[in-house]
Amino acid sequence: PKGTIMEFTKEIMAMRKAAGLTQAQLAKRAGVGLRFIRELEQGKPTVRLDKINQVLELLGYELCIRRKS
Repeated sequence: PKGTIMEFTKEIMAMRKAAGLTQAQLAKRAGVGLRFIRELEQGKPTVRLDKINQVLELLGYELCIRRKS
């Protein structure tokens, strides 16, 4: 289903790969741990939002909240 955590994490993985970065490189550049990147890409539901924002910022994206249509 659209908007699921797995869809979100697959997008982040695709962005990382499009940027030509390994998980370790992304973690280092974004200032987060490698374990966090692994858990994020595996869809762990308890990852920290502040760290997700760090990763997205490095990749040139931002998280937005909008009302369902």
